Amino acid sequence: MRSPLLPSSPRPYKSSTKQEKIMHWELKKSTYPWSSTIDYRKNPEKYQVGKGEQGVLICEPYKSEILPHWRFKNPEIAEKSAKEIFNLFKKYLNRKDFVGADMARKYLQMGYTRARRYANHKGGKKYDPLLGTELPLNVKDPDKEESARLFYRMWKKAESDFLYSKMKRSWKERYG
Repeated sequence: MRSPLLPSSPRPYKSSTKQEKIMHWELKKSTYPWSSTIDYRKNPEKYQVGKGEQGVLICEPYKSEILPHWRFKNPEIAEKSAKEIFNLFKKYLNRKDFVGADMARKYLQMGYTRARRYANHKGGKKYDPLLGTELPLNVKDPDKEESARLFYRMWKKAESDFLYSKMKRSWKERYG
């Protein structure tokens, strides 16, 4: 049987453990479309929308502008955070800065996904550190669940913004 990590494997790769994901990343990272050495405000044409939250912790200067506002410890903090990031999203849109707006949208999405992880897994630990297998779900954390809901609403509000949607379509047509 062929390894799912080998490029010659006929089946698509589907990871099941953290170690497999790390090994898969090692094979793919030279083709990753984002780089921490690029200033995406000066070189917006090098930015790719990608899937989900890809590039969110790499794309500068946006990472440095948005990350300090990103928090989800409890609903009060999450609500303030989501509002601040949504305000940044609107500022980027008003400046016709699609890359900034898309990055802010990604941080809202990441607020949702990370809060959900912490709601489902105590301490946010999804994988067993020794085996790399996914840990079972714990008792739900109502604060993190509410934090996730707050981020989800703002994420969906950003995604459905007319100007953002128009800019995103145009960006994908122009740059992929």
